[in-house]
Amino acid sequence: MNFRYLCQVSGGVASTLVTIRSIALILCAIASIAVIVAVLCQPSNPDGGRNVITGTNDSYYAQNKGSTKEGRLKKIIIICSIVILVLTIACYVIEHFYKA
Repeated sequence: MNFRYLCQVSGGVASTLVTIRSIALILCAIASIAVIVAVLCQPSNPDGGRNVITGTNDSYYAQNKGSTKEGRLKKIIIICSIVILVLTIACYVIEHFYKA
């Protein structure tokens, strides 16, 4: 069965959806640039795999890493990545289910 008739929208709603899609694409591009800049700002960490076997971080610095510059950059990357994911799904839904 084809349920396309359930997704038909009027002219005013279609223009609003085009505007929302455009805003979502712009926000997605800004979040993508933020991820790129945050990744480039992170320092290289050659000792990052030192405790791979044991999986322990016993130092005070490792326990409070979230308040350092590297921790903030990691949070920015995670938040912007989630924003990109949500906006990409929203653009897909707008584009394919509400053809304007």
